[in-house]
Amino acid sequence: MSQLSVVVGDDGLARCPWAAGNPVNTAYHDTEWGVPIRGESAYLERITLEAFQSGLSWLTILTKRPAFRVAFADFEADVVAAYDEGDVERLMADAGIVRNRRKIEAAITNARAAVALREHGGLEQLVQAHRPASPVEPQAATTSAESIALSKALKRHGFVFVGPTTMHALMEAIGLFDPHLPGCHRRGAC
Repeated sequence: MSQLSVVVGDDGLARCPWAAGNPVNTAYHDTEWGVPIRGESAYLERITLEAFQSGLSWLTILTKRPAFRVAFADFEADVVAAYDEGDVERLMADAGIVRNRRKIEAAITNARAAVALREHGGLEQLVQAHRPASPVEPQAATTSAESIALSKALKRHGFVFVGPTTMHALMEAIGLFDPHLPGCHRRGAC
């Protein structure tokens, strides 16, 4: 059983505790976290941002998200898959994003893998195939059997920086299960 409990904000709404205290986190929690997404670009964006978040705060990534969208061509897989070493150097010089060569190269690798995955049903279909079959206790774990399986499946298709913890965070973020705590005003809303 989860030990986390909701926090009531100045607006009187109960939220998951990580969403309190910063308007960027609050807006993300209230409008996007746990909401299903559609389309290859949306999935590639989330996988990319989750990989860049590793070792950093989600707030850092959310704050830089507009720059990430520009830098990675709105996560259009065909465009990013064509990036070369010159693009890597350009991105390494872009102060608007997280400048980590391994993560930048991973984003390009993953775009190429997403393009290749179209022959096998596509990125969205692969991720959706790992939706938990039974209810998940929100925020009680950082991995699951499904996130481990998703990580392995993505790696088999050439994706990198897609470990089980990162994939569990992805599954929460894109609403493969309801990640909101009982009592949160968003619980059951998606």
